[in-house]
Amino acid sequence: MADDDYSAQLSWNSQSKDNLKVLMENFTPEQYERFEAYRRHALPKQAVKKVIQQTLNLQVSPALAQVVAGFSKVFVGEIVEKARHVQARRGETGPLAPDHLREAYRMYQEETGAVGAARPGKGKRLFVR
Repeated sequence: MADDDYSAQLSWNSQSKDNLKVLMENFTPEQYERFEAYRRHALPKQAVKKVIQQTLNLQVSPALAQVVAGFSKVFVGEIVEKARHVQARRGETGPLAPDHLREAYRMYQEETGAVGAARPGKGKRLFVR
């Protein structure tokens, strides 16, 4: 890596940390608690690797399993946040119910298109009754 690239990377990392710090200072206590729980937890790499191998019928490297686990964690986080919004919109409190997750998933699909399948309509359905 060239010196210019390295210094640009350091500058970007510093800026990212500053942005995260500002964001975390503006969290409500509940948001901060959820964010900390999100940061602490990870999907088990072995379980992710097993699911990928069963789905694709291929051997998967640990690096690929880690990448898929990271994307999966982001997906789960987005669904949970949408479910929290659904819950708040309905004026409900307490733990999330399956109905909140189903509605959040429906909203996510509406915003992004088909989820979970390269060929829409051919994939497995999530959160079905």
